[in-house]
Amino acid sequence: MLYRKRPLRPREKARCVRCRSVLYRGTSADLNRVVALTLGAAFIFLIAQFFPIVELDVNGLTSSATLLGAIRVLWHEQMQVVATMVFLFTMLFPAIELGSLLYVSLGLRLGVKVPGFSLVLRAVQTARAWGMTEVLMIGILITVIKMTSLATVVPRPGLFAFGALTMMLAIVVSFDPKALWNAGDDLTRLALPGIRYKSFAPGEALLPCHSCGLVAPPGGTAKHPHCVRCGSTLHGRHPDSISRTWALLIAAAILYIPANLLPVMYTHSLFGVENDTIMSGVVFFWTSGSKGLAIIIFIASVVVPMLKLATLALLAFTAQRRSRWRPAQRTKLYRMVEFIGRWSMLDIFVVTLTVALVRFDALAVITAGPGALAFGAVVVLTMLASMQFDPRLIWDPVDAAAQAHEPAVKNLAIGEQHV
Repeated sequence: MLYRKRPLRPREKARCVRCRSVLYRGTSADLNRVVALTLGAAFIFLIAQFFPIVELDVNGLTSSATLLGAIRVLWHEQMQVVATMVFLFTMLFPAIELGSLLYVSLGLRLGVKVPGFSLVLRAVQTARAWGMTEVLMIGILITVIKMTSLATVVPRPGLFAFGALTMMLAIVVSFDPKALWNAGDDLTRLALPGIRYKSFAPGEALLPCHSCGLVAPPGGTAKHPHCVRCGSTLHGRHPDSISRTWALLIAAAILYIPANLLPVMYTHSLFGVENDTIMSGVVFFWTSGSKGLAIIIFIASVVVPMLKLATLALLAFTAQRRSRWRPAQRTKLYRMVEFIGRWSMLDIFVVTLTVALVRFDALAVITAGPGALAFGAVVVLTMLASMQFDPRLIWDPVDAAAQAHEPAVKNLAIGEQHV
């Protein structure tokens, strides 16, 4: 649905009056604040990556681990795919987001539209969808609590740095990159006063850009036109959305079986080799008195993947059948799947840190199992499936006659009041 944009005060939200999605938020245009917080988060990010997180002490034998060291251990144990996933989600994508945001905001603060402005801002949005620092932080806390039953746990600087980084990234993520697009436009209009936005007549066919938010008529002869502001390809609907969603869902459902049956860890000790599956980890925390952690792991690693598979299958099936059944509720289900998708990586991060910490050759060594690879693939495939599904397909079959009585351009719902 098309809306006429209205200015908002800080902390106000503009919602769709039909599905209640948040269209955009009122944010402060203070570039000094953006630069300061992003720069501070970048420094803390470096500390978190290269300083030890925790140290284990067992009868004088010590073992510590950094995140990079944990990734290196996985790589040398022939778990290169899992190591690559952890590296991308916890190091590369957060680094791209912080570096790109700092590069663009510094330029805007200096009154310069930096080279590669559009490409860099698109990189911020892509990296933001895959960065999982907050999930990693919960995984670190679960690993620390788990290790207290095996050894003396000594917190190291990396642990506190990750805690601070999680809080700062929560603030940085609140910065809407589309506000930076608008700031870049303001600089362009100052340099070229003849450039201005054009008004469109109600009912005119328009295509939205999902990268920068600019709305433009399809125009031209190209099969897939590009946004005149950022260069992104414009689509009325994502190409082959339903077929791609089904393909990814079927692959994830097949891998979900070995992900739960195969061991995610092997424990080599003086007493032999012990296999740990996802459910055995849940049972361990439950029987050891940490029932809260057992519930968290069970929900994140067992319930959430099942719900994602079932929900996305329902959405794909109803969209394929062009069902008009409860479109608002189905839209909320889609938003829920998008929000919880990344939290299933919790178990992979726990495995990564546990494998890196328990390296006592004389007593015990923990290595990753094939279940970790299968489970990580399930998480990535379900996230890709939710990204491929186009939620606008939910509303396409809604009765056209009912929509004909509605105005082509809606007023925004700000907070809970219409303006």
